[in-house]
Amino acid sequence: MPLRPAPPVSTSSRPASPAAARRYPARVAALAAGAVPVLAFPAPALAALAWVALVPGLLLMQRAPGAREAAVRGWWFGAGFILTAMYWLIPSIGPALPVLAVLVGGLQAGLGLAVWRLLHPPLTTGRALAALVVVPAVWLTTEYARSWHALGGPWALLGATQWQHPAVLALASAGGIWLVSAAVVAVNTGVLIVLTAAGRRPRALAALATALVLAAGPLLFALRAAPAPAGTAVVALVQPGVVEDPQARFDASTRVTAALAGRPVDLVVWGESSTTADLDRDPAALSRLSRLSATTGAMILAGEDARKADGRISKDAVLVSPAGVLDRYRKIRLVPFGEYIPLRPLLGWIAGVSRAAGENRAPGTSFHPLPATDHGGGPLPVGALICFESAFPDMSRTAARDGARVLVYQSSTSTFQHTWAPEQHVSLAAIRAAETGRPAVQASLTGVSAAFDAQGRELARLGTDRTGALTVRLTLTEPGALTWYDRLGDVVPLAALLVTAAAVVAARRRRG
Repeated sequence: MPLRPAPPVSTSSRPASPAAARRYPARVAALAAGAVPVLAFPAPALAALAWVALVPGLLLMQRAPGAREAAVRGWWFGAGFILTAMYWLIPSIGPALPVLAVLVGGLQAGLGLAVWRLLHPPLTTGRALAALVVVPAVWLTTEYARSWHALGGPWALLGATQWQHPAVLALASAGGIWLVSAAVVAVNTGVLIVLTAAGRRPRALAALATALVLAAGPLLFALRAAPAPAGTAVVALVQPGVVEDPQARFDASTRVTAALAGRPVDLVVWGESSTTADLDRDPAALSRLSRLSATTGAMILAGEDARKADGRISKDAVLVSPAGVLDRYRKIRLVPFGEYIPLRPLLGWIAGVSRAAGENRAPGTSFHPLPATDHGGGPLPVGALICFESAFPDMSRTAARDGARVLVYQSSTSTFQHTWAPEQHVSLAAIRAAETGRPAVQASLTGVSAAFDAQGRELARLGTDRTGALTVRLTLTEPGALTWYDRLGDVVPLAALLVTAAAVVAARRRRG
């Protein structure tokens, strides 16, 4: 009797394997874990949380069933971090934000791989020691990579969570914000080892390393001499509030400035886009500013957002004296989607479904300090940068090296007025002050306007719910005084790149 072939077995109703059933809940948990560190940034500002906020995500990567799954969990963790840290961009870039989160979050796949390879059980002392160096290096490599302007710039760097703690920011004066980020990740790694290692030696090693890293910032702050004072300058920050009409906004800033007459003010700073007049071609607007400068006895740094003679729009910081325009700086680092759309022929459609730039602004080509003078006519060179440029450590470091005695940031956050963006933005001025050893101020149209001393301590502020002028006396430092970070630059992220590359080579050799 011939044998009949067996009927085909249907696979459509097969139950998923236990591993597959656990895979996606773990990935969703990694996505949620990426949001936890964001709570340490302003506005929640739970700064202490930063030192343990990575642990849930690192634990999920450590306990992955394999290297591939650990890398995927790292990717989901990174996507959750970017999506939460930049949620306020939704009005500006709309559906591009999830795409950005997925693309940039993919950089953290390497973190997941590093955590799994070095920290999966059973954990040895050697791998624990390697993890305390390699894991912070990999994190720092991803931060440095996404800080490239074309990828959006250095926003939400983990070290920025410590902006209210000058003792911790002492690390920034030595290695920039990068060294603060590395310290925070090293402590998180140490906590994970203490919680999960079975042996006493790895736990003891991790506990000792964690204690040393936590003490490094305060110890450096205590041992390092504070910047030597060399005179003072009184700066007034003008905040007119949310005023949509350009002429009404100009008038509001004018009224606030006029009220400063009779006070000993050295410099008056207006916010970004405080005038839409091209001051080189609008004699009426320039005349009003020149008269204000004569009345107050102070130079005015206006924010110009205007169509220039070449037909293109640019954003400039314009220094005005009673004699007219003295100098100007044109914004170099434009905000992706906010001020230009990358690959506009391909991505220009985003402008139709969001508030992305309808046309690209024209960027500047070089930076130079503006030659302001104080009330008595003495030199007061100003490192004027515009809005998003406060996020870039290299620009403020260049200003310090070029002789700027005060860092000035002009901002306008009216689109994001009721989000975490204004608080996140103003915190960057504190970090730049600590990095460069220069007092820093930020004047915003709608808040937050604030001033910080040369060690990053907040001196005064106007919140998003207030308008008027914030007048503050800044203690200046010697013109030639430079921090270690001013002199050495981005040595820390470059060292992280070398450590990461060495770890990759070692892993490949071991695998071979």
